[in-house]
Amino acid sequence: MVPLEDLKKIHLLRSYEDWMLEKIQPLCNVRIFSEKATIFDQGQPADVFYMLLKGKILLEVELNENIMISIASVKPGYSFGWSALFEGSTYTSSAICSEPSEVIALPATPLLGLLEEDPRLGYKFMKGTLEILRSRLTKRTDQFLKTIRMHPDIQKLFTM
Repeated sequence: MVPLEDLKKIHLLRSYEDWMLEKIQPLCNVRIFSEKATIFDQGQPADVFYMLLKGKILLEVELNENIMISIASVKPGYSFGWSALFEGSTYTSSAICSEPSEVIALPATPLLGLLEEDPRLGYKFMKGTLEILRSRLTKRTDQFLKTIRMHPDIQKLFTM
């Protein structure tokens, strides 16, 4: 079983009371991956939500069969595999270990059942999820706009 101290290292769960963590704890199991190991592939059914304890994970998207791009890196304390929180979803990227990694895996179906069963816990979990996703969306939007502004054809419009 994953110790409560390890769950408290996860950004999403830091403010949880012990009774909340104790409800989540039985669903958690630790998985260890070697460098370059694939945790999940883009397009695979999203059935597990992950939280990184140690290591580093790269989230990659396949543009075509010859080109993969990294869209994010996950550091210890952060979560990934968000698609698992939406029933029937598939992962929108691949998760690859850039170094040996230790993750907490939560199977989606029991997790979603627990969140539905306990509205206080469910609200806190989904509110925390929404805050993290909002922050990531803002960061990606800023990156996208910066890239657009730096495009040579767009820069010409600024000089007119």
